Amino acid sequence: MPEGVAGMRIYQLAEVLADEVWDEVIAWKPFAQATVGKQLVPACESIGANIAEGDGRYSYKNNKQFQFYARGSLEETRYWLRRAVRRRLISEERFNAFMATIDELIPQLNAYIRSLERRGQTVKPSRVNGANSQMARKGAERA
Repeated sequence: MPEGVAGMRIYQLAEVLADEVWDEVIAWKPFAQATVGKQLVPACESIGANIAEGDGRYSYKNNKQFQFYARGSLEETRYWLRRAVRRRLISEERFNAFMATIDELIPQLNAYIRSLERRGQTVKPSRVNGANSQMARKGAERA
């Protein structure tokens, strides 16, 4: 199983959704790609990107903020998918499949956010911070 963010179920679902949306949009006519597609694809891609960026942040508070961004991108993705089905760019069947993935992802992302809130007062351990504090201790010992 992959380590870090790549091993997280929410990240894996976000990747699947982004890849499936891309595969759909790439087949659209140029006008549809340039209008709805240029909004839908970045909204969908930013779900996983924000999950990953948050995971790489130093504090749980910063991580949580990026998970809120990911949740906002999920809602934006829903909006553009509704536009796409309404404008007959995707079938009702594909729309329902995308929405099923989103409906699976939202409660998992909310659970992850809650878990970050529970850990909220502590700071994530960092190799850089650890190295800096070791250097500070050695400097204090010399003084």
